[in-house]
Amino acid sequence: MLDILPKRALFQFELPIHYNAKPPRVDGLVSKWAAKYMAPPLVELEDEEPFADVYWAWNEDGFHAAFDIPNRTSRPQCDPKHWWKKNGVRLCLDTRDARDIKRATRFCHFFYFLPLGGGTSGKLPVAGTHRMSRAKEPPPKVDLSLIKIGSHVDRHGYSLEVAIPAACLHGWDPAEHPRIGVFYKIRDTQFGSQHLSVNDELGWNVDPSTWATGVLVR
Repeated sequence: MLDILPKRALFQFELPIHYNAKPPRVDGLVSKWAAKYMAPPLVELEDEEPFADVYWAWNEDGFHAAFDIPNRTSRPQCDPKHWWKKNGVRLCLDTRDARDIKRATRFCHFFYFLPLGGGTSGKLPVAGTHRMSRAKEPPPKVDLSLIKIGSHVDRHGYSLEVAIPAACLHGWDPAEHPRIGVFYKIRDTQFGSQHLSVNDELGWNVDPSTWATGVLVR
């Protein structure tokens, strides 16, 4: 039975998320992110090569992340009405890191981001939220207009940057709670999916204990 589980499911990961007092401008270009902000590519534990690079940082004002998906052979396709299909990113954050709780609480947030599909032209990035399945209680409603999001898209790939302010993260308090739950999934029509920890079969969208712990370090 164990041999069919992904290796990552056998570990509880603690990953550093570095402080950045002045995060880079949110314009979708990830070349300005320093290497120390890169999230470890845990998919390599499965003897797989990551197709995307992920960066993250924090400060008192909120959480910042960037996703770079290069080496595509065509422009990404996105569907805001069916955001879980085609190309896009899911980012989950638990401001209390309740690793022993199997169902989401009001501190668990599920965001999704698309590089295209927004605006009247369909060329702007999209930010949204989704309720965790079987959640005990959802977080307060998020004002999506407060989230900064930028994307860069060409025929060779795409990149996304997001800045999620504390106002959109119920319970955000780095001083009192410097350990958070964190998870991402990148869905790509060319390369498949890249998950931080467990895959879809193990229910990351239901069970926040399957996420990694992000340690907010200075």
